[in-house]
Amino acid sequence: PFCTIDPNVGVVPVPDPRLDALAQLVPTEKIVPTIIEFVDIAGLVKGASQGEGLGNQFLSRIAEVEAIAHVVRCFEDPNVIHVSGSVDPKRDVEIIHTELALRDLNIVTTAAGRLERVAKSGDKKAAFAVDVMKQVSQALDQGIPARSATRSMSPDALEAIKPLNLITMQPMMYVANVGEQDMTEGKESPALQALRQLAKSEGAPVVAICGAIEAQIAALETPEERAEYLAAVGLQEPGLNRLIRAGYDLLGLITYFTVGPKEDRAWTIRAGTKGPQAAGVIHSDFERGFIRAEVIGYDDFVRCRSEAAAREQGKLRVEGKEYVVQDGDIMHFRFNV
Repeated sequence: PFCTIDPNVGVVPVPDPRLDALAQLVPTEKIVPTIIEFVDIAGLVKGASQGEGLGNQFLSRIAEVEAIAHVVRCFEDPNVIHVSGSVDPKRDVEIIHTELALRDLNIVTTAAGRLERVAKSGDKKAAFAVDVMKQVSQALDQGIPARSATRSMSPDALEAIKPLNLITMQPMMYVANVGEQDMTEGKESPALQALRQLAKSEGAPVVAICGAIEAQIAALETPEERAEYLAAVGLQEPGLNRLIRAGYDLLGLITYFTVGPKEDRAWTIRAGTKGPQAAGVIHSDFERGFIRAEVIGYDDFVRCRSEAAAREQGKLRVEGKEYVVQDGDIMHFRFNV
């Protein structure tokens, strides 16, 4: 059960066929995809919030990430041990939910206790924060994650609990580790169906992958071998690709591109980011001295086949500081510092 002791960190490129298409149109020395970082943390057991198993050190590590991919076992194999002795996704999920909620409940209760003394002196901001924390603690006490309890709260209320860095505030998706039949025969096991039903009630996405198949793919050395194996098992792409994209979506991220003879590159920003802040991802000087951005939408660029043609056809736009960058934009920043 505890074969993972220290977290394993994997930095993986985000699969994006658009970058390959752009490289066909704009020959370049280097193609640089954007990345996402996964931190593999040991599984929790019942009582982790009180130090059972590997305990609180792992709960604190979960608090450091931006979103949670909750891996749930949905396959039967007598040769692979299960800490609880049987495969039951609903039970496993509830154990994790309880442990995370108990960890957060302890933090919220402690913080509210400290602030109550300040609130009694007439501090309205502290009194407001205490009220918000009490609402969240009541939900956590019932096993309801903070993200659900705060869904309809005001921005001020969310700001009041933000410093607590609650684990159950983080967005979460489920990764169902399924048997080969689930992937190759298209028949979902009762375990996977149970997880999908539970996730639907929470509004959480589910990505089904087969660890055994992914291990086989990872062991193959060439793209040709991997493509041949995928075709043999009836899959179009590795489950890892779907997992990466799901994580990207869960974090509310989008991609814009810069292209040129030296480098065709994908850049990660949050949806809703404006031009200067998007430029700042490349270099802080770009944001500080931002003048304007020259923008071509991805579809327009592919249709025109070059920047010059896009300019001639009126598809190149000049955008200012208030422009909200769209997924797939090809951008050229003008700046002066």
